[in-house]
Amino acid sequence: MRKLITLLAALSLGGIAAAQAQTELKFGHVGNPGSLFEASANEFAERANAKLEEQGLDYRVAVFGSSQLGTDEELMQKLRLGTVDFALPSTVMSSTVDAFGVFEMPYLVKDREHMKRIEQEIFWPTLAPLAEEQGYKILALWENGFRHITTSVRPIETPEDLQGIKLRVPSGKWRVKMFQAYKANPTPMAFSEVFTALQTGVIDGQENPFAQIWSAKFQEVQDYLSLTGHVYTPAYITAGKQKFESLPPEVQQVLEETAKETQAFVYETAAALENDLLTKLKEGGIQVNEADKDAFITASQPIYDEFSSEVENGKELIDKAMSLGSAS
Repeated sequence: MRKLITLLAALSLGGIAAAQAQTELKFGHVGNPGSLFEASANEFAERANAKLEEQGLDYRVAVFGSSQLGTDEELMQKLRLGTVDFALPSTVMSSTVDAFGVFEMPYLVKDREHMKRIEQEIFWPTLAPLAEEQGYKILALWENGFRHITTSVRPIETPEDLQGIKLRVPSGKWRVKMFQAYKANPTPMAFSEVFTALQTGVIDGQENPFAQIWSAKFQEVQDYLSLTGHVYTPAYITAGKQKFESLPPEVQQVLEETAKETQAFVYETAAALENDLLTKLKEGGIQVNEADKDAFITASQPIYDEFSSEVENGKELIDKAMSLGSAS
C-alpha cells in the first residue's frame, strides 16, 4: 500500500510539473466582450491550442481582452520587450510605420475582396517587411472593420456637420488630420476611456466599426449613428520579432499557419456582425442616418495629397491600392 501511495504521489507531482512546464503565450487586445476582436482572438487561441496539444508542444495561447494588458500603444511596447506575445493593433500601426497610413486614407478600401488583393500585392511584399524593421512580426491580416461616426450632438450627413465636434479618434496622425480636414476637433484617446468620456461630455462623439460600438455600449451614451464608412481598418495579429523567433520552429509554424487560416473566420464573422449589429443598434434607440459619401470623398483630397508628398512612396502605394479596386 505504501508503495502504491508513493507511486501515485510521484505521478501526481509529475503531472503538476508537466503542467507547470507549459509555456503561456499572452495575447492582449483592447476589444470588449462581444467585439470582433474578442471573437477573432478566441478563435485563434482555440485552434492554435488544439494543434499545439495535438503535436505535444508545451505551449498554450491565453487571451486577455478589454485592455487588461494595456492600451494599443502599451501593447506595442510590450511586444518589443517580450512581456506580451501577441497583440491586435489596428490604426496604431500607422504611428509605428509611416507606410501603414495608406489604410488611413478615406474610402480607399472598397470591400473585403479588394482588401485581399491589397494584402497579396502590397501588404506582404511591402508593408510587413517595414514592420519587421521596427521589431514586429505580423503573422496575419485580420479586420477591425468599416468605421462610422456616433455623436450626442447631431446627425452627420456632410463634413460640415462635424464643425467643432469633439471627436475621439485612435492614435494615428492620419485619422487626426482627416477629421481636422472635416473641421472636427479630433481627440486621440485610449479605447478603454471612451465610454466614460462620452458619458461625461468630455467628448461629443467617436468613430468605430459596429462591433466596437455595440460591444462598448456606446449606443447608451450617444444619440446618433451616421453611416459614413469613412475608413476600412485592417487589424494585424502581431508579435515581437525577437521573442517570436526564439520559439521552437514547430511552434512558430503552428502559430503562423493558424493566424492566417483564422482570417476566413474573421471576415465571415465581420460580415455577419455588420448586418446583425446595425439592426440591434437601431432597435436600441440610436437614430441612424446615411451620410453623403461623395461630399466626404471630395473633402478627403487634401489627406491624399499630404500622404503622397510626406510618406516615402506614398503616392505609389495609394495608386496601386486604388488600381486593385477596379475588379471589386
